[in-house]
Amino acid sequence: MATLPNPLPRLATEPSGRSVGLRLPPGRLIDETRDGPHHEPLLWVADKPAAPGTWTALGAPAARAGLLPVLVETGGPQGAPDEWDLVPAHTSYPGDHDPEEVLADHWEADWADADGESAGVLAPFAADWPGTAPAKRLTVDPGTCAARAADELTADERQSVFPEPRLALVPARRSADIPAALGWSGPVNHDGDVARLCAVLRSWEDRFGIRVVALGFDALLLSVAAPPTDPAEAEAVAAEHFAFCPDNVMQGTGTLRAYAKELVGETTWFFWWD
Repeated sequence: MATLPNPLPRLATEPSGRSVGLRLPPGRLIDETRDGPHHEPLLWVADKPAAPGTWTALGAPAARAGLLPVLVETGGPQGAPDEWDLVPAHTSYPGDHDPEEVLADHWEADWADADGESAGVLAPFAADWPGTAPAKRLTVDPGTCAARAADELTADERQSVFPEPRLALVPARRSADIPAALGWSGPVNHDGDVARLCAVLRSWEDRFGIRVVALGFDALLLSVAAPPTDPAEAEAVAAEHFAFCPDNVMQGTGTLRAYAKELVGETTWFFWWD
């Protein structure tokens, strides 16, 4: 996939990051993939768990150096990202995919797989893809929203979805591309090429001001600067979420309408693939 020049190799000889304008805490570079070591590092991960303020302290300077922040779990059963079966060599480029086509393909396939059972689950929508929700006007800075979501996650000692989250830095053009830049395989049971889902994330970035805040082995957390504010808007967004990650509905609320109610005013979106 097309990428910007990767600053991470410079950290191998100068770990503090000063050569790229950073002052990094102790950390390590990860190049391990399912197919063996990648030809260059995929991400840098801090040695210590992140705390409130970490995202703001390192995220903005890193972005100026061509690296984008994301929290990664390191304490779950699957361990840290070097144990996640990353597949960058088999990942395409998000810009090569049309997000509407990706969502329509999944919507229609999931509907067909349900053998008509989706009629009640996905009401008020039918088997035909209903189309994407309209864009929202941004009134909150997406970067500020992302920092707040990161601080809330790292401040909650009881949260178990992203165990021991640490700050990672990824060479990516935009936040929506982070999963593809890593070759993340979390949604592999739903879509074998995460770049297709990153095309949807790009669309959400443009329409709702999302940012990728955290990744686990098979979980994703987004911040949302402009969430839906009424039930009709929320149902339209919920349809996109179902096509993106049907487990949120099928193994969560049980119906799209119930799921949509949870999206009204919600400034974080969580996805998990079985």
